[in-house]
Amino acid sequence: MEATKESLSGSDSAGPSTRRGHLGIPEAVFVEDVDAFMKQPGNESVDNVLKKLDEQYQKYKFMELNLTQKKKRLKNQIPEIRQTLHILKYMQKKKETTEPLETRFLLADNLYCKASVPPTDKVCLWLGANVMLEYDIDEAQALLEKNHYTATSNLESLEEDLDFLRDQFTTTEVNMARVYNWDVKRRNRDEPGPSNV
Repeated sequence: MEATKESLSGSDSAGPSTRRGHLGIPEAVFVEDVDAFMKQPGNESVDNVLKKLDEQYQKYKFMELNLTQKKKRLKNQIPEIRQTLHILKYMQKKKETTEPLETRFLLADNLYCKASVPPTDKVCLWLGANVMLEYDIDEAQALLEKNHYTATSNLESLEEDLDFLRDQFTTTEVNMARVYNWDVKRRNRDEPGPSNV
């Protein structure tokens, strides 16, 4: 993808001026002077240039799909973490008393079971990938607060990356239109018109 960016932008990658965007997303360089751009090595054919630009566009689309899926996962994960933190805080209040905690838990889809939980200072957290670990309530709360902070900051970062990616879509689409229009004008100029015959 970096090679596509370099060949399309015509920039030299020898110096530190080669910039990489968010999460390694290459920046689409706006083509201001199409004539100069088409004279660069590797840009001899309009079809090849449009093909490269389309490939770059498709890569951006693929990145958008992946980032959107990550965003959806995080948006589902954050409320679950908040809910678990809320439950832990409630359990901390109840651990000082001797009376059991009355609750319901999900046994299967739409099937709940009543439970009586004795006061405890231990909880088990489901970490995923069929892994569950036992923690002290304080340790579990610290872990979940850290996970909540990480998830919210990752969500903010993903939002920024998606905004950056949308800018790259727009730039690539404009570049494709400019190259195509340049080719149409060139062909109209090269073809003999009815007044030239």
